[in-house]
Amino acid sequence: MVAVNRQWCIARRPEGSASEDDFAWQETPVPGVAEGQALVRNLFLSIDPTNRPWMWEKDTYLPAQNLGQPMRGVCIGRVEQSANPKFPVGCHVSGLFGWQDYTVIDSQMRVNRLPDDPSIPLTMHFGLFGHIGIPAYFGVLEIGRAKAGETLVVSGAAGAVGSLAGQIGKITGCRVIGIAGTADKCRWITDTLGFDAAIDYRTESVADRLDALCPDGIDVYFDNVGGPMLETVLDRMKVHGRIALCGAISQYNHADVSDFEPGPRNLFLMVTKRLRMEGFLSSDYVPRAREAIDALAGWYREGRIQYRLHVIDGLEQAPTALGMLFDGTNQGKLIVRIA
Repeated sequence: MVAVNRQWCIARRPEGSASEDDFAWQETPVPGVAEGQALVRNLFLSIDPTNRPWMWEKDTYLPAQNLGQPMRGVCIGRVEQSANPKFPVGCHVSGLFGWQDYTVIDSQMRVNRLPDDPSIPLTMHFGLFGHIGIPAYFGVLEIGRAKAGETLVVSGAAGAVGSLAGQIGKITGCRVIGIAGTADKCRWITDTLGFDAAIDYRTESVADRLDALCPDGIDVYFDNVGGPMLETVLDRMKVHGRIALCGAISQYNHADVSDFEPGPRNLFLMVTKRLRMEGFLSSDYVPRAREAIDALAGWYREGRIQYRLHVIDGLEQAPTALGMLFDGTNQGKLIVRIA
């Protein structure tokens, strides 16, 4: 039997939430390997909120994808054929390999060769390290400059990055308040992860609860949501507060940036309160990734930080899995097991 490369390609630009109809399933021959290349069999696919803006017609922090291209996505895979000594057969790698079974890589691509360490499950590179742990670590400690005794608020607090950010805040000595979307998620971040308090934005007034929980204001805000929630938190920041902009998931189902909801309308507070607000990407910190990984691994071994995975079996389920991020039905870092 001839092996095929199954792919999900972008069929159209979604209006609102993405659905399976916005993708096209196709099967193509497994690509060959030329000198300097290697063939990777993708094992795990990370499903991330940024998948949705990658489907926009306009560029984001990466060039817009053309219709008909395999959907962009971060994968962990195993090298099965190689004509490149940097990637020997059997080693594991991660990178933007896409929603497909196989990917050809070379030395010009940004590929991370994973350590051959049987004590580290491959999925830990999605749940604790990589593009999840790095932004949590640097977002709290470098962009947010969180310090012991301060109040840290995290939105999207039960998500993959937010849950780590809150725990890093606790390790730093902050009082941490998380905003999440269900009672179960709120219980998880307080009872299991050790957050000091949680707000269920679906059933509670975020403004009223922040007033009650943070009567003296907020020192650091780690934002994964954007939009009206960012506006609400801005009103309650302390003088010289810091805001780390990691994401804006409330906006991603719009066609592009021009369709975002109004706000925040209170940016003049940046002047009157002398606030600092900065956006960042995990890729900004690739040269310093080892710093974050070493710290996260140490805290994990000490039992001071934990992560939760939600694994969906089958590449066929990738579009459904993407929808789970936006309706809140995922429980932890969302991964598709391809093989």
